[in-house]
Amino acid sequence: MSDPRLPTSPGFWRSPLRGPWFTSVLGLVLLVGITVLFVTGLVSYAAYNPGLSAVNDQTPDKGILGFYLFAWPTNPYWLYRLTQGVHVTLGITLVPVLLAKLWSVVPRLFALPPARSLAHALERISLLLLVGGGLFEFTTGVLNVQLDYVFPGSFYPLHFYGAWVFFAAFVAHAVLKLPTAVRNVRRRTREERGDLVPPRPGPPTVSRRGALWLVGGGSLLLFLTSAGRSFDGPLRRTALLTPHGGAEPGGGPGGFQINKTAAYARIDAAEASEEAWRLVVTGRTGTVRLTRADLLRMPLRSSALPIACVEGWSTSDQWWRGVRLRDLAALVGYDDPPDVLVESLQRHGAFRRAALRANQVADPRSLLALSVNGEDLTPDHGYPARVIVPAAPGVLNTKWVARMTFGDL
Repeated sequence: MSDPRLPTSPGFWRSPLRGPWFTSVLGLVLLVGITVLFVTGLVSYAAYNPGLSAVNDQTPDKGILGFYLFAWPTNPYWLYRLTQGVHVTLGITLVPVLLAKLWSVVPRLFALPPARSLAHALERISLLLLVGGGLFEFTTGVLNVQLDYVFPGSFYPLHFYGAWVFFAAFVAHAVLKLPTAVRNVRRRTREERGDLVPPRPGPPTVSRRGALWLVGGGSLLLFLTSAGRSFDGPLRRTALLTPHGGAEPGGGPGGFQINKTAAYARIDAAEASEEAWRLVVTGRTGTVRLTRADLLRMPLRSSALPIACVEGWSTSDQWWRGVRLRDLAALVGYDDPPDVLVESLQRHGAFRRAALRANQVADPRSLLALSVNGEDLTPDHGYPARVIVPAAPGVLNTKWVARMTFGDL
């Protein structure tokens, strides 16, 4: 007989909450939630236009995993704000559900023998990939949301490849377990049998439904303290767990959120001054150099657009004013706007260069912005000029623009 003091013994696990019904309810919630997470994650990756240019592609060895990539649209202008807000908020909200699900099946991870047959061995391997992949994806995702890049390597390839491994294991597990899970949920809990039911359960302290209410309450609390930075409304003030939670950063026209300050990006104030700065625009007919005064003499347009970042936070619509990107393309010989490579004064770091597709350049709301909310850009918001494009991820709205090269990329 196995020693009940060891986790490999069924007698070690005594909680009366464990059982097929409890595990199946949590599993069905995760089935829907993780599917939405995976789809919105793929959509987020497509929004970076990795198929357009190598400077946008953070996973150059993706091969067939990029089969679905498509040209990211500019309508509706709040598209990325919605899809990435759902992705991050749902991921945080599902953390209690995931932890409860792992707790409910932990006896199976210690069950002996490790493999009773080839089929059982394959199931155990898929379970390890599922558990390991789930913990990896949720952990790296939460760390990225909190801007804590403590993991080795770049977040983008780690999270992208990890998502495919995790979701493959998840799909295999769902195919095997979904019929059983549905039957378990329909079955009355007192009729439960199986390896998750403890042979000698301890005294109950809460019912299984009470435990589900506890898990749901934890998810609701995380939702209330994270969702507001993705959407406008009263929940913005309660979003304490997301980047830039709490009050807005000061008042005035520039009082809205940023990720990187000019000091963090090491922008040389002298180089960005109105006297020294020149915008270099290159295209079919050659190169032109424009001062900020030159740009201000061009036809100026206005656009009300938000900034939405991969970490799940976004601003409200801000009123930007500047020169249309398509008008800059026309200066160098393009009646039909092509793709453009935008380069920043920022010398180091990811996305100091970014490529935009022709449809993004052609949109009349896409601007090289010179002012926001009626005043000149602040240094932290990209002075002397920055790109703002509807529905584009924040990192593609390049700040401190120095050079724009139009043409097919």
